[in-house]
Amino acid sequence: MIPAIVLAGSRPGLDPLLTGSGVLTKALLPIAGQPMLVHVVRALRASPLVGPITILAQNSAELAAELALTELANLHFADSGQGISSSLAAALPPGDAPLLVTTADHVLLTPTMIAEFLSGAADSDVAVAMVERAVLLLRYPESKRTWLKFRGGWWSGANMFYLRGRRVLPLLDFWGRIERDRKKGLKIIAAFGPWLLIGALLRLFTIQQGVARAGLRFGLTAKVVPMSEAEACIDADKPVDIELIERIKAAKSVP
Repeated sequence: MIPAIVLAGSRPGLDPLLTGSGVLTKALLPIAGQPMLVHVVRALRASPLVGPITILAQNSAELAAELALTELANLHFADSGQGISSSLAAALPPGDAPLLVTTADHVLLTPTMIAEFLSGAADSDVAVAMVERAVLLLRYPESKRTWLKFRGGWWSGANMFYLRGRRVLPLLDFWGRIERDRKKGLKIIAAFGPWLLIGALLRLFTIQQGVARAGLRFGLTAKVVPMSEAEACIDADKPVDIELIERIKAAKSVP
């Protein structure tokens, strides 16, 4: 079984999602009757592929006190550092043991998604789950996402990452220098070099080819794992996202 880390920290500044909610941390914001973090941890725990789960947050004790989480086995809490990359670097398992990473706002995560992603990522050093635009719009045309445009499709992140142990440390160090631009697709691509940026702008290669080339810069086998379920890229980022997630959860609960 693979260990998992859930990134449950808060971004700097005021989070509009929390206004009037009475909740101080996004991970504890209720969605469909439970804190969003609880949905994610339960999905991970329901997967036979996932082992110990660690919750990373600036104030992990606050999350550890959540009653619904105290009932779950093999769950650990750790305080994170100043950034996502440095926190992950400190939490990596020894050697080349793989690690699954997801986020506390990945409320629609399911064991089926986890299995699909881990199967696709198994032969890589680093992998990222993504959903192609046509897959999302077929089911949820009203959903607004951030898209990376490549030859053969537009892609949005699905908040699951596969890291093969400490060999990814150079990549995490690099990410630490650019993570403030994580929502700006072209800035991220440009950071890997002018040829990758030009290739992306001119749609000279697919996203799989682009990610593979980016990985080679660090001596890593990197890949995109296309997810078949549209829900995989719908996270709780904005009020409109939460409204959509609530509708999806309600529909799934109807016999």
